[in-house]
Order: sequence, then C-alpha cells, then structure tokens
Amino acid sequence: MNTNSQTAVGYLPDERPTFIKLLLYAIQQVIVMFPATVTVALITGFQVSTTIFASGLATVCFILITGRKIPMYYGSSFAYLTAISSMVAAEGTAEQLASFEATGILPTELISYAQFGIILSGFVSIAAGLLVRFCGHKAVERILPASITGPVAMIIGLTLAGNALSDAAPQAGVEGTAGSSWVWVISLITLLSTILFSRYLKGVLGQLPLLLGALTGCIAAGLLLLIGGPEMSLFREMPAEALAASSWKLGDGSLFALPAFSLPKVSWAAVAAIMPIAIATIPESTAHIYQLDIYVNELSRKKNGKHYDMAGQLDKNLIGDGICDMISAFIGGPAGTNYGENISTMAITKIFSVPVLMAAGIIAMIVSMFTPLIRIIYGIPLAVIGGLEIYLFGAIAAQGMAIMIDKKVDMFSSKNIAVIASVMVIGIGGNYAFGGNIPFFGLNVPCIAGAAIFGILLNALLSIGEKKQDEKTEA
Repeated sequence: MNTNSQTAVGYLPDERPTFIKLLLYAIQQVIVMFPATVTVALITGFQVSTTIFASGLATVCFILITGRKIPMYYGSSFAYLTAISSMVAAEGTAEQLASFEATGILPTELISYAQFGIILSGFVSIAAGLLVRFCGHKAVERILPASITGPVAMIIGLTLAGNALSDAAPQAGVEGTAGSSWVWVISLITLLSTILFSRYLKGVLGQLPLLLGALTGCIAAGLLLLIGGPEMSLFREMPAEALAASSWKLGDGSLFALPAFSLPKVSWAAVAAIMPIAIATIPESTAHIYQLDIYVNELSRKKNGKHYDMAGQLDKNLIGDGICDMISAFIGGPAGTNYGENISTMAITKIFSVPVLMAAGIIAMIVSMFTPLIRIIYGIPLAVIGGLEIYLFGAIAAQGMAIMIDKKVDMFSSKNIAVIASVMVIGIGGNYAFGGNIPFFGLNVPCIAGAAIFGILLNALLSIGEKKQDEKTEA
C-alpha cells in the first residue's frame, strides 16, 4: 500500500470532487481566466458577452474532443490582436471605423469577416496536430523552429505598443478628465499594482494579478470621481449596441440577454491577416501540455503511481485547439488558446480534475447571459485597460524571447540571425512604415503574416543541404 496516497492532497484528471467542492474549484478557474479573456474582447471590439460564452463553450468542446483526458481551459488569445486590428483597418469603411471608435464595439460585418479568418486559422493547428500524430513532434519543429516562432511572438507584442499607450495616455481634443494628465495617474496605478501583484503575491492570489490590478485601477478611478465629482469620471457605460445586438432578451434585457451571436462572412483579407498568426500559438500550446504532464504525474506519484501520458496527447491538444478556434469563431468569439493561468492554478491547488474544467466552461456560459455583470465589464475605464495592456503586450514580446532561450537558439548561427532579423524588421517595420499592411503587387499584406511567411520560406531555403552536411560532419 502506498502510504503517500493517504497524505497527498489533490485531484487527478479522472477524479471528481464532491459537488460543492467542484463548484468552488470551477468558479476559481473562471475567475482566473476572466481578466485576460475579457480584455481581449474590450481591445478587439468583439462583444464581451459573446466572447465569454464562446470561451466556455470551446472549453467544454475541447474536453469532449480530447476524450476527457486533458484538463485545460480555453480562453481568448492575445496573439491575434494585431492581426485583427490590421484586418479592421484594411476592410473597415470610414463609417464602420467611426462607429468602432465611438462605441468600442466592432460593427457586426467586421466581426463576421474576422470570424472567417479565425475559422480558417484553426486548420493550421489541426495540421500541426496531424503532423505530430504521423511524423512526431520534431517535424513541427523543423518547419516552425524557435527562430521563427520566437520573433513572431515578439513582434505581436511590440506592434501593439502604440495601442497600449494610446489607451493609457491622455486623448488629445477630449474634454474633461479623459483628456487630462489624470488619465496617466490611473493607468500608471493599474500598471504598477499589476506588476507588484504578479511579483509579490503568492498562492491563488498570485495567479490573479490582472484581476487585482484592474480592481486597483477602478478603485483609484472611483476615488477620483468621489473627490472631483461627475466631471472627473473615467467610467464608461455599456454601449446600447451591445444589448441591441443580443440574440434574445428577457423583457428589456436589463437582467438577462443571450449573447450577440453572428455568422462568419467570407473575407480573404481576413484570412491573410489572421491565419498565419496560428503558428505563434503552437509552441505555447506544446509547452502547456508538457507542463501539465509534469504536474499531473508528480501528484500521481504521491497518490497511486498511475502514469498519465499528457505529453503523448500533444496531437489531440493541437487538433482540439484548432477545432475550438473554429467553434468559438463560428458563433462570434475571438481566437483562443489553452490558458497558462489556469494550468498554473491547477499546479498550485493540485486540482487537475477534468470535471472541474468542464463545470468552469458551463459557468462561464451562464455568466455571459446576465446583463448586470456585462455592464460592469464594459464600465471599466479605458485608462485601466491601457495600464493592463502595457504589461500584457510587453509580456507577449518577452515570451518570444523566452521561447528562443528555452529552445537554446544559436544566436551565432548565420542562418538563425538572418531569419530572426528578417522577421523582426518586416513585422515591426511594416507596422511603422505602412500602418500594419505592407503593399505588395496590389495586395495589402499584414505585416505579421508577411513576416511569418517570409521567415518560414527563408528558413526552408537556408536549411537546404543542412542535414547532409550534419551527416558528413558526424561521419
């Protein structure tokens, strides 16, 4: 008899807590995913309620698709923000862009175009999963080495820097507090508190720096309103368009309203902008499944010694990611990924129960239907969102460096330097010089997509003869 099993605390993927515990653990997982998922919706202009609902639905579908073997939460991905912005700039009319600026919500037609691009981007993850299944994980690494995925992740974050400061900084020409330096005070309080929370808080609270940072920023904005009166208010109201677009409302919708579902519309410009970004999420998704393998089996050794082959589920994980992107986008939600925040929470609490994650997805769908909760989310001051963005977008860029460090990319290799340099300059330079879309033979090529494709082709070209040379050296 394993004596450790009597003292080990936690739940393995195939174990189910009692109903009350399951409910509490599931609510915790929803709280952890909430800040990032909602922030994606607020930045991109997707409907908040639809984004939350899509997140929950995709989580439930992911668990079913992967045979209830992988405890993951599917949340909205920051990787696609620049691509969606580029698509909106290229496809949106002056009237649509003005509407987005005024309400913070993308017109339904533009959301539908983005949906089409996200749906097709799902095929990239599915193809990667099939490649892993039939050729092994090294095949993906040959096509998408860290010298490509790392720089792509970096330019995703760096090209969003302007958006972050635009939201955090005073807005020229705007009257009242929103156009004054007080906006800086709120955004900096949000930024610094978020950083301090992520650095010094431990345990479950340590996994909620975005939520706590946003709350701190809102409290600061509330004090500014209390001291200065209504003219100092930075809080916003939920746009009427958000409720009007609801698929179905109970009465006037003030209490209960179904999310604003929409169907995709064909847009090849959206495909060109969004589809290549999926390559940046593959190493992230791969890293997550390997992390989960370590955490789950560490607990299992203490409980019953059963081996859970999480790493062997990589192909299912990638295929599930791609299918769930399609599911989310089909109803009007953004692209997503399995969330590291939720994995970290599981690692801390030792609760890897698949039923808990399933319940979390269901709870998220229920929350998305209650209007008062959605009003609170829309009310967050733009300065608070800007403060979060400075941290988040910088973290995306830093993650790109982490990918290259973790994979031990040789920075003295002429091939690697050529690939990294080209990807970085095309991606960032295209954003500065052409506003995100590079003119090329009559086409407007999104800078990140163009950089990623060029990097893949250049790496393939420079790799010709490399294997033979290595074999000759070994001989």
